[in-house]
Formats: sequence, structure tokens, C-alpha cells
Amino acid sequence: MEPDQRMHKIIEPAILYFGTPVVLISTQNEDYTANLAPISSAFWLGWRCVLGIAASSKTYRNLMRTKECVINLPSAAEVAAVDRLALTTGANPIPERKLDRGYRYEPDKFAVAGLTQAPSEVVAPPRVKECPIQLEGVVEGTHEVAKNTDDLRGFVVCFETRILRVHADGMLLVSGEANRVDPDKWRPLIMSFQKFYGLGPELHTSTLATIPEGAYYTSDIDRARAVRS
Repeated sequence: MEPDQRMHKIIEPAILYFGTPVVLISTQNEDYTANLAPISSAFWLGWRCVLGIAASSKTYRNLMRTKECVINLPSAAEVAAVDRLALTTGANPIPERKLDRGYRYEPDKFAVAGLTQAPSEVVAPPRVKECPIQLEGVVEGTHEVAKNTDDLRGFVVCFETRILRVHADGMLLVSGEANRVDPDKWRPLIMSFQKFYGLGPELHTSTLATIPEGAYYTSDIDRARAVRS
């Protein structure tokens, strides 16, 4: 390898998607049917999840109206179903930016993906039965992205969601533990620069993992327990 190829360079990629888990957001439409949208702009802090959603999307409109959703996490095994949702939208008419990128209107996202609706416990939108992890949540706050930039204002909104229920495939749990997901068993679907990837085996022991998971307990879990179906 030439020396100049090993040096850092200033680059300007159009996107900065270095790798995040794919999630399927289910929300409820005005006619009580379900919408399902794949996104890769999501991260978690305790029992809170932040979702980056296009403001022209049906998911945005549903979240603003109902304040409820299910954050379904597909594993690498569900990649084909997720990909079948690509370039589909529940918004009609199709937003101009999506129309220019080749999106089509699709009112029944579950059918297109070949996925199954499962009833939620405390929110109206359904869960995705095939997803190994399903998180029922409510919107606690919103933040408009790039609101100080004229040409970008109004395109993306971040939703802070508080989790009320965590449904996990029992096969993913640490043996002998009721509430811990085993990272050696959980294989999330990852998107990096618009392409799908999975996780490999653990690379190195983690010093951070010496902190017991219970140390991260917050009062949001108590609040979730208080919500009845």
C-alpha cells in the first residue's frame, strides 16, 4: 500500500451512516390500520429511544397524532423482509422528495414485507411477530433537526420515545437470567452506508461490561410497570 493511501484524508461523503441497527417502526393510521417503516436512525439511552424520522413521512404524521409506536428490531435473519419495504411509503400523495427517489405508495406494509401483526399490550400499533425484539413506546418529546438552516429546516424530526414494554424472544436471554439479553445470541441487522450487515463474534473483552447491568436501572422501568394493559 502506498504511504499516501494510509493517511487520513478530508472527504465529503453525502451521508454519514457508519453503521446503526435497523428498526421497523409500527404506527397506527387514521383508519386504525397499521403502518410499518424501516429506519436506521435510532439509538437508546436507558429506557428511552431516539428516532430520526422524515417529516414528510406517514410515520411522522402518525407519531405526532397518536404519540405511540412499536420499535421492532429485526435480526439478520429478517433482512429480506426489511428490504421488501425499501422504496415504499404509507404517505399518499407521495412526498416530492420520495417521489424523486423512486418510492411508491403502499398502504399495507405488513403484506408487502411478508410479516405478521401481533397485538401490543399497552399501545395501539401492532408488534411485528417475526422480530426477536419488540419495544412498545410513547413519544415524550420532539426536536427539529437543522431548524437554524434554511434549506434543511423541516425535513427531519427526532422523536424521544419512552419504552413501556420490552418483548424478547426467550432464546436470546442469558441462561438463568430473566431480564438480560445475551449479546452472543442477539444478532441485530445493521445498515452501513445503505447496505445490510450483521455482527460477528465478540472481538475483545470489555472493561465497561464489568459494571453490572443493574447499575443502569432508571425510574422509567418503574413507570413502565405502572402502565396497565
